[in-house]
Amino acid sequence: MFRLWSSSHHQDNDPLQHEVKINELKAAIGPLSGRSLQFCTDACFRRYLEARNWNVDKAKKMLEETLKWRSTYKPEEICWREVANEGETGKVYRASFRDRSGRTVLILRPGMQNTVSIDNQMRHLVYLIENAVFNLPEGQEQMAWLIDFTGWTLSTTVPVKSARDTINILQNHYPERLAVAFLYNPPRIFEAFWKIVKYFLDNKTFHKVKFVYPKNKDSVELMKQYFDEKNLPTEFGGHAILNYDHEEFSKLMTQDDVRSAAFWGRDDKLPHYGNGHSGAEVAPEPVCLAPVAS
Repeated sequence: MFRLWSSSHHQDNDPLQHEVKINELKAAIGPLSGRSLQFCTDACFRRYLEARNWNVDKAKKMLEETLKWRSTYKPEEICWREVANEGETGKVYRASFRDRSGRTVLILRPGMQNTVSIDNQMRHLVYLIENAVFNLPEGQEQMAWLIDFTGWTLSTTVPVKSARDTINILQNHYPERLAVAFLYNPPRIFEAFWKIVKYFLDNKTFHKVKFVYPKNKDSVELMKQYFDEKNLPTEFGGHAILNYDHEEFSKLMTQDDVRSAAFWGRDDKLPHYGNGHSGAEVAPEPVCLAPVAS
């Protein structure tokens, strides 16, 4: 029994076996075309295999479900102008800094909720996940989340169904895209919500969620391993000034929409934003972001 487990464990960590598995998954998926072909890079096959512990059959099922979801939901076609009103308060946005590993960072501020349509809130989040992925540097596959609970109350929290749907989309259609999610200083009343939501998380995702409390030295030190304090906003215990400017952020997203349209082969006529419904910048200085997606 031990030999069997040891042999299997060795295969899961053998780069040559990984290549074999990737090729097996490619063959199992079969010929692809259009955007599905663009989406299914070798790195993509690897993420789905990692998410299913290198089980080709399970990875195939998972990837096929994602391709079906992408063909109907069309996340790559969502444009900022469609979700800009969701972002007016800066409840979710891409930060202008990266973590120590060069990952793009999404800042989530659930206490800044400003709308009631769950579907539109989901499209806004999916748009920003796609944008975070699109702006990953070459060789980096994952993003980091920073969640600020300032102003959060039970009255502003998302419904449990919405939380479950969000988790399902992240886990099932963006596997191995999340490196870590830091929940900074959540209030005591969040514990009741967390006790329900955590059961929707698979084991891998569960261990990526880290609670950080300013008075807990170990949790603060863990966060510092991922982030330079000079880049972290003061809301997360850092030294940078958080300044979400919706107009500036909208300009940035509109520019990204042009690049995304070119990458995916869309011929969108994107409007110029000058109506005050645009954007955000966080902290030190803007970072030049290179388009990489899969």
